[in-house]
Amino acid sequence: MKYKENWEETKQKWEKYWKRENTGRPLMSIIAEKPEAMDAEKAAHLKSVDVEDKYMNPERIVERFRYFCETHDFLAESFPNLSVDFGPGSMAGYLGSEIVFDMKTVWFREFVEDWLDYPDLAFDPENKWFQKHMEVFRRVCELSGGDFYVGIPDIMENLDVLVSMRGAQDTIFDMMDEPEELLRRVNQVQDLYFTYYDAFYDLAKQMENGKESSCYTVFQIWGEGKIAKLQCDFSAMISPDQFREFVQEALRGQAKQLNHSLYHLDGPDAIRHLDAIMEIEEIDALQWTSGDYGPDGTFEEWYPIYDKAVAAGKALWVKVYSGETEEWLERLDKLVARYGSSALFLYFGPVSRENADKILAHAEKYWSDVEGSFTRECRKRDSR
Repeated sequence: MKYKENWEETKQKWEKYWKRENTGRPLMSIIAEKPEAMDAEKAAHLKSVDVEDKYMNPERIVERFRYFCETHDFLAESFPNLSVDFGPGSMAGYLGSEIVFDMKTVWFREFVEDWLDYPDLAFDPENKWFQKHMEVFRRVCELSGGDFYVGIPDIMENLDVLVSMRGAQDTIFDMMDEPEELLRRVNQVQDLYFTYYDAFYDLAKQMENGKESSCYTVFQIWGEGKIAKLQCDFSAMISPDQFREFVQEALRGQAKQLNHSLYHLDGPDAIRHLDAIMEIEEIDALQWTSGDYGPDGTFEEWYPIYDKAVAAGKALWVKVYSGETEEWLERLDKLVARYGSSALFLYFGPVSRENADKILAHAEKYWSDVEGSFTRECRKRDSR
């Protein structure tokens, strides 16, 4: 792959990660800046000028990303992959929501007055947003020329899609007043998910050594076959019983059809559903987000979350951003000592080459083939 030197080794580590059998240091996404390659005039020219330019101009989207690739090194298990999203949860747009684009975000206008009076949710190939998204996505894939991956978009699933269409407050009322109808709508969303997913997958998948592979937007995850991030951010507003009733089986069914899946647990109010999520054997890994502007995933206060994930046989995906490099390494020493290196992925944002080299050298020296104290206890327990 262009822009990536150790791609064969990277693929092997990713496949071992999903099996919780990685050897050597943990998987890491480290992208190093190359100041000597940067061109201020070119960067200014490539800066998005409006929402059309940012989201819907494939030539400019690819040109911007190629410039990023030319001015950065993809080290460790990072790899060049381009996100072409129409917002988080674009299925709501394909099903009738108006998508509102902004330079900083995207949202969906709710429009369903009453599910009892609304037609069954069905695939509409003529939907304007689906057609536009496919048009942009297809052209980006063509322009990529196989030099980098194009990530599967953040289509989203279950209640999160319905909330975008109906609104959060009305969805809460639906749970109490029309639970059977709401569950029927969740199942319709799940029935449609792979119709949309496959449309993008067929364009984005890459074939190497006779095997299909893909990656998923934003989360920087790669794997053979179909791969996705799963979530239910609306779970922060519902009880554990409601999660089990409306969400758990939908997630299980979705994960069964994927080759690899990562669950995105977002915010303190979602933690109460961790047990139900961990009961889904087909989910491979957990990613915890502490909420808007909260501390990153390396702090010891999050260990109870990771304990449950590791005890359930899941891999961990940990984002690193709070503090300076030395603080990262100090906290990660403890994290690796507890959970080991065989099922751990560490995501760092773009850093200087000096810091990238420091992190890699430290990882090779101190984090290679570490079993992890908590992981060891779990294995002992399971062998009894």
